Amino acid sequence: MKLKKFGTALLAAVLSACMLLLLAFPGASLASALRGVAVWWEVLFPSLFPFFVMSELMLGLGVVHLFGALLDPLMRPLFRIPGSGGFAAAMGYVSGYPVGARLTAKLREQGLVTREEGERLVAFTTSSDPIFLLGAVSVGFFRDASLGVLLAAAHYGGGLLIGLLMRFHGRRDRASRTPAAGPRRAEPAHGAGGSERSAAGSRGRLRQALAAMREARLKDGRSFGELLSGAVASSLQLIMVVGGLVVFFNVLMTLMDLAGVLKLLVGAAGSLLHLLGFPSGLAEAVTGGVFEVTLGTRLAGEAQAALPYRVAAAAFVLSWGGLSVHAQVASILSGSGLRYLPFLAARFAHGLLAASLALLLWEPLRGAAPVWSPAAAGLTAGGAAGSAAAAVLLGAGAAAAALAAAGAIGIVRGAARRIGRH
Repeated sequence: MKLKKFGTALLAAVLSACMLLLLAFPGASLASALRGVAVWWEVLFPSLFPFFVMSELMLGLGVVHLFGALLDPLMRPLFRIPGSGGFAAAMGYVSGYPVGARLTAKLREQGLVTREEGERLVAFTTSSDPIFLLGAVSVGFFRDASLGVLLAAAHYGGGLLIGLLMRFHGRRDRASRTPAAGPRRAEPAHGAGGSERSAAGSRGRLRQALAAMREARLKDGRSFGELLSGAVASSLQLIMVVGGLVVFFNVLMTLMDLAGVLKLLVGAAGSLLHLLGFPSGLAEAVTGGVFEVTLGTRLAGEAQAALPYRVAAAAFVLSWGGLSVHAQVASILSGSGLRYLPFLAARFAHGLLAASLALLLWEPLRGAAPVWSPAAAGLTAGGAAGSAAAAVLLGAGAAAAALAAAGAIGIVRGAARRIGRH
């Protein structure tokens, strides 16, 4: 209770300081707010709004149930989520944050995933879209299109690893597992040949998937016109929330910069990076990326450090997502019963894993070591090897932390149940 009161008092003090800074720097605040509106209107609205509408329509038409029945044999063994999560994962990877979180919340509302399954799903489906990663980051910020393959492998590969690790989250809660979509199909007779059994199984699963889609469509009952108007209204509400958060964080970062807070954070980040064996020149990129993805990746492309470390910093920022994206996801999850803390832990672990993969995959994917000035990078060859090893250790530590957190959650939940029974 004391900690909660302290947090409330601290938040009130921070907001009061921000209000004073708004009054002290009205011109800079207005300019940063207009930049945020421009980013929302020119980039986020046209790129995210169609995906929001289409996902709502596909949910209403039962397409998610179709994918759920088809993908259930793949998604359950790998990630311990139902097949409908495969649709959310695909849409999340294609369209970027926060579409995966939005679809996960909708699946939770429809009872297609349990709370633990939803938390597993949103943990690894919140990712950057390929257009931003390949176009804006690789070509725009780094001016090297060939880096797109490395960044994609580190970012999306790290996301899949997080998905595999998160399968241990809520491991003891087996009773609340969602059933597979549709009725179970009878197995073919043992006398049938292997190819006949395979063909019969494929046809049976497709029929089961189509039946699940038809049943979901009938259960929804709305006409297509009602579906479309509802999808547009719901998507407009969400995109307005996203835009408001983008503007808020743009203004917040400007105020922090004017107050000198960002300079202090950059100095602390530089000291920590140097202690871990990484170039301190990445401090500004990492600090900016903690708050906002676009700023962090742009600063990573401009940082005074060796190219492998700049790419690793960009991979970390892309996978962490920035507090702006975190706020968007938290607002989406708030009404669904899904908790933010597992998502936060997964984002941090994903960032460390992606940075580690970027360094480990540099030689296999690039073919030759880059040429850079040790004086400019602040590193030697031995320092580079040490940093790569440190990155691996950080990634392993993050994975262990995620597993430990999942185990702790399970232990606490089990203890609470035993106390409740007594």
